[in-house]
Amino acid sequence: MSDQKPTVDPDPEVPFAKRIDPNKEDLTRDEFYFIRQVELAQWKKKSQQLRGRNIATGLGIGAIVMGIYAYTFYSVKQEKIMDELDEEAKMRGAKTGAN
Repeated sequence: MSDQKPTVDPDPEVPFAKRIDPNKEDLTRDEFYFIRQVELAQWKKKSQQLRGRNIATGLGIGAIVMGIYAYTFYSVKQEKIMDELDEEAKMRGAKTGAN
C-alpha cells in the first residue's frame, strides 16, 4: 500500500502565495502580526541549520590548526641534529658558519 503513488495530480492553476511589500500594501495589524510570526519561524529553522554548519566548519578549522601546530612541534623536535652537529664541530675545534 505504501508503494502506491498519490492519485491527486497537482493542478497548475492553483494560486501560490504572492510577494507583497508591507510598506505599499494596506495590511491590518493582524496581518502584520501573522507575517512577523511566519518570518520568525523561518528564521528559527534557518538558524538551526546554520548553527550546525558553523559548528562543523569551526571543528574543521580547529583540526587543521591543531594539525599544523603538532607538525610544527614535530619538525622542531627533529632539529636536534643540527645542535649535535654544532657540538661535534666545537669539539673538533673547527669553525662553522653557525658558530
